[in-house]
Amino acid sequence: MTFLDKWFEEVWNKGRDAAIDEMTVPHVMTYGLAHPDGTVVEGRGAFKAFHKQICSSFSEIHVNVTQTVSENDLTVARCIVTAVHTGDGLGVPATGRRIRFTGMCMVRLHEGRAIEAWNNFDLNSMYSQVQ
Repeated sequence: MTFLDKWFEEVWNKGRDAAIDEMTVPHVMTYGLAHPDGTVVEGRGAFKAFHKQICSSFSEIHVNVTQTVSENDLTVARCIVTAVHTGDGLGVPATGRRIRFTGMCMVRLHEGRAIEAWNNFDLNSMYSQVQ
């Protein structure tokens, strides 16, 4: 099991907020997320706020890692995300719709913890399904 297999299972599929502390360095930098102002998510605290926002918007979140590639301190995962839009955390009233979109994530590790992550998820598809 790669780091990203475990990350998506613990943080997103199980919704374990504590796994963020366990699996990242305090100053982790995360790029390319659905952050409201489009900026970099800097540090564990900011990522936990992002995680809470997404979890307040969707239930039954499941990230299926379909493929991973690792080399040295980098791991890349290709994913399929499914969920149910049950909250208004994205500023859009809950629709109850099931959503499905794809994406990729690359993470750089330092001593077994994420120090940087780059995300490229089909957020246009996600937003179009909840509106």
